[in-house]
Amino acid sequence: MKILIVLTSHDKLGDTGKKTGFWLEELAAPYYVLKEAGAELTLASVKGGQPPLDPKSNEPQFQTDLTRRFEKDSEATSALASTHTLSTMSMDNFDAVFYPGGHGPLWDLAEDKDSAALITRAIATDKPVTAVCHAPCVFRHVKGKDGRPFVAGRPVTGFANSEEELVQLTKVVPFLVEDMLKEQGGRYSKGGDFEPYVVVDGLLTTGQNPASSGPAAKELLKQLKQLKH
Repeated sequence: MKILIVLTSHDKLGDTGKKTGFWLEELAAPYYVLKEAGAELTLASVKGGQPPLDPKSNEPQFQTDLTRRFEKDSEATSALASTHTLSTMSMDNFDAVFYPGGHGPLWDLAEDKDSAALITRAIATDKPVTAVCHAPCVFRHVKGKDGRPFVAGRPVTGFANSEEELVQLTKVVPFLVEDMLKEQGGRYSKGGDFEPYVVVDGLLTTGQNPASSGPAAKELLKQLKQLKH
């Protein structure tokens, strides 16, 4: 099992002067779920090298056993410090792709042609695609096999408008994930704010928020097992 994990390279939170990037739990939780199942993980980001970490995601109230484990794991931190450049990655070399969120992807991955091409190739070759929290924004410019928006008519989730309101960034982000998924024709649903909630539709898995990232990775593993048989 070879799985590509794609991260943001964007570190500016709009015009606030604050930093953003990827959300640590959304990398750490799937990283260990997938690794412990024997997956070979490759980390890539839009610009390559060390992706920016959202500093908020490393504040004590957002740390978990897995984020602390990741920070102490020299193999994990070294892979993170030297991510591959996304444009050099081919979906033909992987069995699945996983997108952790954080606010960063709203600015770069949502508009990135290499990311869209990667997902399009995954769809064409029937490989699982998983995105959590803000990362379902990566489907914004992706078309399905039928030429319609990839999420059109499909059950999906992602960071809820109510959650964006709670973190007071509704006016800062370039667009709201929930609104975008609905505009593209996705059948959006959500669970409780910041509670685990995952939606699976065929080979597409979406998670609502950071707490959904580990459970989404478990669903991805189930899909890969089914594809093997």
